[in-house]
Amino acid sequence: MPKGVWVWPSDPKGQRRTLRTVAASPHLMAAMKAIGKSKEGLSNAELSDAIENTSEWTTLWVVRQLTSLGFLDFKVDFFGNAARYELSEAGRVALAMMTGQPLPQKPPVEATVQPVAPKPK
Repeated sequence: MPKGVWVWPSDPKGQRRTLRTVAASPHLMAAMKAIGKSKEGLSNAELSDAIENTSEWTTLWVVRQLTSLGFLDFKVDFFGNAARYELSEAGRVALAMMTGQPLPQKPPVEATVQPVAPKPK
């Protein structure tokens, strides 16, 4: 495995260096782009497919790198569905800076309860 990035530096020069390191990694960039395009985030299996690598070690390395930098959020589904990785706000900003594209929009939260109209009298 390549050595890791692991820590988001506090100085701007170090941040640019870190972004260049992430941008130079085909696995990290493929993962960030795929997660950024996904409405619901990606599960481990979907992330493995997105980075086009069947090695679970590589997927684990990608997840650890992006999570340690604060670019990913991990969303757990308590009802038995697969947990999902989503880009954090820092991840969306970083992806926009590295690709030169506008910020990927966070999908709107859907209401689970529909309002009920009052009954006519």
